[in-house]
Amino acid sequence: MITENWNLMRVLRLVLGIIIIFQGFAASDFVLGLLGLLFSAMALFNMGCCGVSGCSVPVKKNGQSKEINYEEVAGTK
Repeated sequence: MITENWNLMRVLRLVLGIIIIFQGFAASDFVLGLLGLLFSAMALFNMGCCGVSGCSVPVKKNGQSKEINYEEVAGTK
């Protein structure tokens, strides 16, 4: 899971997490370090706030679409 599906946003979250961790150590700020760990864990385990693909749109499985019939309405002038 950690080595699969890497994209730009996942790499960006990991880099930001590492930068935030270093800033937390430099500023001796425990909360900032925890925030950096959170960002890094989200990137490593491919999770967001909703979990793995929690905010994605489900894929339609049957491949059939319903045909829509339109009726033309004449406008008045």
